[in-house]
Amino acid sequence: MGAVLSQQQIEAFVTDGFVRVERAFDPEVAAECREFLWREMGLDPDDPAGWTQPVVRLGGYGQEPFRRAATSERLHGAFDQLVGEGRWSPQPWLGTFPVRFPHPDEPGDDGWHLDASFTPEGEQGYWLNLVSRGRALLMLFLLSDVDEANAPTRIKVGSHLDVPRRLEPAGDQGVEMFAFCAELDRAGLLDHPERETALATGRAGDVYLCHPFLIHAAQPHHGTEPRFLAQPPLLSGADLVLDRPDGAYSPVERAVRLGLGRG
Repeated sequence: MGAVLSQQQIEAFVTDGFVRVERAFDPEVAAECREFLWREMGLDPDDPAGWTQPVVRLGGYGQEPFRRAATSERLHGAFDQLVGEGRWSPQPWLGTFPVRFPHPDEPGDDGWHLDASFTPEGEQGYWLNLVSRGRALLMLFLLSDVDEANAPTRIKVGSHLDVPRRLEPAGDQGVEMFAFCAELDRAGLLDHPERETALATGRAGDVYLCHPFLIHAAQPHHGTEPRFLAQPPLLSGADLVLDRPDGAYSPVERAVRLGLGRG
């Protein structure tokens, strides 16, 4: 197949930290995923009286509709363009599913953060380091149509560029995620007032491919339609390489270098 992403989209990924791949997988597959998740929750899509929690988290599913969503040819082409051929690991699953319902209560999980991907030997929790060990991309799979009213994920545009210089002193060991987020917060970088907030809206079947250092957050749902989302990592086949003799940097690597002032 031809290139999935244009050069303009790739450059926007480097500077903004994300790109939306429209119709990354078939909307009918998204509908099958929603039907499965409704059954797992034991809830009725036509009975809002049963939607008693602001968010329900599910995960661990490798059934057919989830495999088809995760392994579409269009997605794989975009992975090659952003991460590099042979630098990511195929995965037939979609991680966790935070299903958000219209609800007056706060969800309790809507703080700004970035995700981590590994645990060093002898440590606990999830950590991250400058070469993004274990994680090639953060991904947001829209399993339902999502507009501004239905709790789209919030994204701090360009926030991935604020992270590398803060991670660099930690070396390969890296830092624990919560401690690092607290450090960013103290520095005014977690909810940077000068960074625009974008919303991950779109149609069922769209996927947001995000830099692993992108700062993002959930939000309360004050709309009308439940929001179905999957948020798996794209696992890396190798750590990022930030000094390549041939200069063949992937867009993910280019963004880290840009954040370090080497771009």
